[in-house]
Amino acid sequence: MARLFGTDGVRGLANKDITAELALGLSVAAAHVLGEPARAAGRKPKAVVGRDPRASGEFLSAAVVAGLASAGVDVNDVGVLPTPAVAFLTADMDAHFGVMLSASHNAMPDNGIKFFAAGGHKLPDAVEDDIAERLHQEWTRPIGAEVGRVHTNRAGQARYVAHLLAAVPNRLDGLTIVIDGAHGAASAVSPEVFRLAGADVIEIGTAPDGLNINDGYGSTHLEHLQAVVVDREADLGIAHDGDADRCLAVDHTGTVVDGDQIMAILALAMQQRGTLKADTLVATVMSNLGLLQAMDRAGITVVKTGVGDRYVLEAMRENDFSLGGEQSGHVILLDHGTTGDGVLTGLMLAARVAETGKPLAELASVMTRLPQVLINVKGVDASRVDTDPRLQSAVADEESALAGSGRVLLRKSGTEPLVRVMVEAATPAAAQAVAERLAGVVKESLGR
Repeated sequence: MARLFGTDGVRGLANKDITAELALGLSVAAAHVLGEPARAAGRKPKAVVGRDPRASGEFLSAAVVAGLASAGVDVNDVGVLPTPAVAFLTADMDAHFGVMLSASHNAMPDNGIKFFAAGGHKLPDAVEDDIAERLHQEWTRPIGAEVGRVHTNRAGQARYVAHLLAAVPNRLDGLTIVIDGAHGAASAVSPEVFRLAGADVIEIGTAPDGLNINDGYGSTHLEHLQAVVVDREADLGIAHDGDADRCLAVDHTGTVVDGDQIMAILALAMQQRGTLKADTLVATVMSNLGLLQAMDRAGITVVKTGVGDRYVLEAMRENDFSLGGEQSGHVILLDHGTTGDGVLTGLMLAARVAETGKPLAELASVMTRLPQVLINVKGVDASRVDTDPRLQSAVADEESALAGSGRVLLRKSGTEPLVRVMVEAATPAAAQAVAERLAGVVKESLGR
């Protein structure tokens, strides 16, 4: 049976997959699982609930709040805020857990529910499975003074903004920055905090109406940001996704600066300041070889994890590392937050530009992105991708031919019968040729 929780909460088509009934039931189950330590200590559990601005979040958050209160949890409803803000406020308000209603970079018809444990940390798989198991179990309903109380709390944004400003190492005076809020959860927060930090801010994608989140704007649609940065002669542009847990950037020429380049810039800055713990960066196996080469030249160790920011975070917490992230722009600065924070990442990137006086393009040139080709081979037995002798031999031959100037990565999908063939090489043509040859071997060797 498939898990209810995916890699980032429960997500699907709002009012079809993610219904008010499911939201209410999940919140009750979470109240029992995540509120147990409080009840064991004789206290009433507290929770923070936030959402992104998509229309379905209005009825889904109402269902979550109702479920929590009916299960005896006091609720702080903080309204529309970024996911990392809800994680921060869960810790800052000393809540026992937090709930965020968002489908991140997905289109408006989708929505999702994710939970944070006390301290604002993501839940382990076992705890998520426990919540799913409790979903349809009988429970004793509190009555009278034991029911939860609901507080509308709009002070959360100011607390989050103050937290962000305290983390920035220097002011942004003199910089002109275009902020693309994806018509999402950062639409109010991000321009405000960048202005308070000293930047001149030009806003796009900051007029959410409940229906336009991620629609042609944000980190998955960078065309508007690139055009505005060039047209307005800005120093750089920052793009968020719908819930603002990620950040991509654009330099003054309109060239995209991806998550790998952002991590390289921040790693070198933190190394210089002495805040890069163990001189180590945590990245996933999908990070570009150019990042690994740049970090090697700087004497920075790169620890590689599986794909997904939760695996990056696990490695960081286990080893007390301070910086990690993904090519997609999920960057975790563990000294300042418990999860990826696109607003904080953008601030830190802009602070480095202001501190050095160098254009973002020059800072990003510390690493050279190798051309990367990804081919999805469908309809194959993905379970044999790591064991098939013919395929393993073909991979070894291609890696030998690349001779350190590129790399090959084959990954099975966790949700579909397909294998992802990723190749990096010195030129796009070389990467494409290797990827197509290996995709052919995958199809022949693992075909059903």
